[in-house]
Amino acid sequence: MTTTVSAGVDIEVAKLTGNCGAVISGVDARTELSDDAIGVLRKALLDHKVIFLRNQNLDYNQLAGFGRRFGTLTLGHPIYGGPKDKPLLREMDSKGEGTRANHWHADFTYLTSPPAFAFLNNKICPPVGGDTIWANTAAAYDNLPDNLRDLADSLRVVHSNDSDFTDATYSGESRSTYLDSIFEAEHPAVRVHPETGERALLLGGFCRRVNGLSPHASRDIIRTLLEYAIQPEYTVRWKWQVDDLVIWDNQATLHYAVYDYHGQHRRGERVTVAGTVPIGTDGRPSKVLRGDATALTEVVA
Repeated sequence: MTTTVSAGVDIEVAKLTGNCGAVISGVDARTELSDDAIGVLRKALLDHKVIFLRNQNLDYNQLAGFGRRFGTLTLGHPIYGGPKDKPLLREMDSKGEGTRANHWHADFTYLTSPPAFAFLNNKICPPVGGDTIWANTAAAYDNLPDNLRDLADSLRVVHSNDSDFTDATYSGESRSTYLDSIFEAEHPAVRVHPETGERALLLGGFCRRVNGLSPHASRDIIRTLLEYAIQPEYTVRWKWQVDDLVIWDNQATLHYAVYDYHGQHRRGERVTVAGTVPIGTDGRPSKVLRGDATALTEVVA
C-alpha cells in the first residue's frame, strides 16, 4: 500500500514487507526540506523501522546536514572517530578494517546510549551481492510466546565490544586495536522506545552474558530470543544501488550485512543520531559497567 502525503513536496511511502521497511519517493535529501516533510519521514521511519531512498548522491556536509534534521549527531565511531576533517562520518569500506558486519547486531550497543538512528549513503556496490537485512525487533517482541515475553522483560544483558561480533569481524592487530579500550554496558533485554512507547528486543552480536546466569544459560537464552527476532516474517532485505540512502531506527532493529561479494569493492558513508539511555519495562535505565565513552561520543560542531 502506498500513501502520498503533501508536505511542501509530495512524499510517497510504500511498504516493502508486512512488518519491516518502506521505500520513500519524492524526497531530495540535498535540499532544504520543510519541517513538515521531515515529520513525514520521521513518522515513516518510526512506523516501518527502515526507510529506503534511491538516487541520493550526498557529500559529507549534505549527509550530516540531513541527519541533523533528525537529532544531534555523534562522532563517526566511538573507538575510531572519523576521517580527518569529517569527524561525524563513518566510512564503511570493504577495503578497510573491521567493516564486515555479517553478524546480527544493533550499532554500538556496548555504549550506555547507543545511537537512535543511522543514515547510510551507498557510494560503491558490487554488481552482485552485498545486500543488507534488517529485522524489526518490536514486531518480534509483540509475537513472543507469553511466557518467553515475561522472561525477556525481566532480563538484564551485558553488551561489550569484546564479544562474538568482535571475534567474527576482527583478527590479529586489528582486533588488538579494537580492544585497546573495553566498553561494557548493562541493558534491559527489552527496551521501551523513547518516542513510540513500543517494546523492542535489545539484542545482537555485542551481547556477552545475562546477569545472574551462567555463561551456558546466557548463551542459550540470548540465542533463543535472537532466533525469534530474526525470523523472516520480521525482516526486509535490500539490494543496494549506488546513491541509495537507507535510514534505520537503531532502537528497534537489528541488521546483518551479507558477505557474499567475494572481494568486490563495497563502500558507504554513515552518520548516526545520538540516542538516549535505554529504559526497561520496569523503568530501570541501562548503566555503564566499563569504559568512559563521554569524550568518544560527544557531539562535534
